[in-house]
Amino acid sequence: MAKTGLYANIHAKQERIKNGSGERMRKVGSKGAPTKQDFINSAKTAKKSGGKVSLSVGRGEKLPVSQGAGLTAKGRAKANRETGSNLKAPAPHPKTEKEKGRKKSFCARMSGVVKHAKGDAPRAKASLRRWNCKDGGQVKKNY
Repeated sequence: MAKTGLYANIHAKQERIKNGSGERMRKVGSKGAPTKQDFINSAKTAKKSGGKVSLSVGRGEKLPVSQGAGLTAKGRAKANRETGSNLKAPAPHPKTEKEKGRKKSFCARMSGVVKHAKGDAPRAKASLRRWNCKDGGQVKKNY
């Protein structure tokens, strides 16, 4: 069974109380109640919710299409920080089986983006070239 987080436990207990379990929430500072440090630790591991991260070529967070159109280390760090993600650098020349799998997955996914794009999709094509995908962004539409 997966370990649940602090807030999930609190909400589950509140739901049980609402349904008549007879339990009571512990008072702040009492034995067994979450401490201030528990809430701080929980906040560190929580995924951040929200919209899109604003990334810019001008601020050095994205590469221009002419250079491969991906995120820079600065852009990945910003996206990871703001969304709680774990974006990694491209793996155009994979050395491990895990990196080979990442490359294969990326190439397949991005080829689909290019194939089904309404327009030219220059950023997607540039990223396929940057990752050294077989077709290099030259995907033929089958319809």
